[in-house]
Amino acid sequence: MTTPRDLLIVTMDVPPARPVEQGDLSLALAGAELADLLTGGYVTLDGDRVVPGARPATGDRLLDEAGAALVDRAPYETVEDWLWRRGRGLAAAYVSGLDAEELPAGQRHRWMPRRTARQSPADSPARREAADRWASREPLLRGLAAAVGVEEPGALPDPGEESLTVVLAAVNHAVTELESVRQRRRIEDAAFDNIWRAP
Repeated sequence: MTTPRDLLIVTMDVPPARPVEQGDLSLALAGAELADLLTGGYVTLDGDRVVPGARPATGDRLLDEAGAALVDRAPYETVEDWLWRRGRGLAAAYVSGLDAEELPAGQRHRWMPRRTARQSPADSPARREAADRWASREPLLRGLAAAVGVEEPGALPDPGEESLTVVLAAVNHAVTELESVRQRRRIEDAAFDNIWRAP
């Protein structure tokens, strides 16, 4: 299993501190992919720029797609640019992947596609692996989960590697920025509604 899949299973199985938004999860999944590419030695960071190395052949379709999607020419792209570009629609892609592989369903979020009546086993190696990783309080997984609201936000956990710290910080910044956009839209929508309701 990969960090993105473990993160998705955790968001399905662990009661969240706040509702998990699809956009937030997509950004965090892109960060999880980048973290796996970093720890696998497929990319490095030059400051906050993602520098590709060997193209990955991880055996995981989505992670291999992530590696193939990297910008391979200088000045390369920043971690945050990667999150926004790669993250577009990524949560739905991972949910579909879990459905196709018949991995554990867990708790469905309102934005997740409705699963068929034929459910995956309640207990599976994939779910156990994600649960064990969560129970071990692994800093990377905990930090990504906190960014999307599975846990109350707090100080960024230290994943032990500077490059992973950069990724976690970028995910948190991107999620905060996305929430600011949502708040602006809510304010604009409320103002628009008030105009129509005015006598």
